[in-house]
Amino acid sequence: MSEDIRTSIGLRPVINVSGTMTSLGASIVVPEAIAAMSSILPQFVEINDLQRKASAVIARLTGGEAGFVTASCSAGISLAVAGAITGNNLLAIEKLPDVVPEKNEVLVQMGHVVSYGAPVDQAIRLAGGKVVLVGQATSTHRFHMEHAITEKTAAAVYVVSHHVVDYGLLNLKEFVEIAHARGVPVIVDAASEYDLKIFLEQGADVVLYSGHKFLGGPTSGIVAGKKELVRNAFLQNMGVGRGMKVGKESIFGVMAALEAWERRDHAGIRERETSYLNLWKQTLDGRPGVTALIEPDPTNNPLDRMRVIIDTEEAHITAWDLADALGGGSPPIIVRDHEVEHRYFYLDPCNLHPGQEKIVASRLAEELDKARASNEIIATPIENRSKRRFEGVLKWPD
Repeated sequence: MSEDIRTSIGLRPVINVSGTMTSLGASIVVPEAIAAMSSILPQFVEINDLQRKASAVIARLTGGEAGFVTASCSAGISLAVAGAITGNNLLAIEKLPDVVPEKNEVLVQMGHVVSYGAPVDQAIRLAGGKVVLVGQATSTHRFHMEHAITEKTAAAVYVVSHHVVDYGLLNLKEFVEIAHARGVPVIVDAASEYDLKIFLEQGADVVLYSGHKFLGGPTSGIVAGKKELVRNAFLQNMGVGRGMKVGKESIFGVMAALEAWERRDHAGIRERETSYLNLWKQTLDGRPGVTALIEPDPTNNPLDRMRVIIDTEEAHITAWDLADALGGGSPPIIVRDHEVEHRYFYLDPCNLHPGQEKIVASRLAEELDKARASNEIIATPIENRSKRRFEGVLKWPD
């Protein structure tokens, strides 16, 4: 087996059971995309023509009329919003984020204003959009949105994510119905979603995906939907989109990843992931203070994760200290810990190389045994985690 490139350059050889997280490199790039990128890198191409080829592939896979590849799903939000504001006015495109005329209001449900590493509303503001929050964090009704639409409304953004509030808000079909009744286009941020067609089928005008998450392509974003709106978003590459550009290798790599998606053995992958979850459940069942539950994905992606619930008194360790111990050990196991203050974290099986599931099981047993053997309960203040995180990044690159 060849040497792990990470250790050769001084990086930790982490094992990812957190999911398709940008901070960890998103996903394992599929061989088809790697081959495509390698083949086109030495060659010159006319980028706009390559994007035309990508548009045809994206349209076929999503059911949209057109599409293109950009730097990330976040970039896609900015470009789609910018396109809704400027249309095809080339001078307006050059002037962004200054907006003339001032039809730049963008509606977002308050419960959808989340952070995926940066605030979702910042991606809108970068494009010159003025964010108009609709409803409250846990409650949006028709009248909230209907009365938020004015002659200055350029678009409405709908976010599909495990981060959003998952109750009390407008669903996509109702959101689209209200927006379209007033001629407002709907842009859907579906970065980590598995189904490439459902959001356009439910009436969205533009849908944005990550090319580097479930698809297993290079770091990128995909913009798909109605041709005129996609074209207006694409034109932003002559303006604010210039800093969000992608190279030939990313465009061609995404095309290859999409075509590989058509041929992928999705059922076989689910079966393999289920075997990982069953192994972890067998490892954890019966351990004092540990409850292991296999749960479906909250946004209806066809996959399950394991929720590991920790009773601190019985397990002799908090959920967050266990997560930190796993991440700090050898090898480092990075869990999905967004809600760890509620005494649980998740194990996501979708980004493992063969054999790593056994290492995860071994490390879980190791850290839990170590905690149970401790004379004192391992319980550090939860607020220390956030403090350490931001102190560390503020000292970067030291």
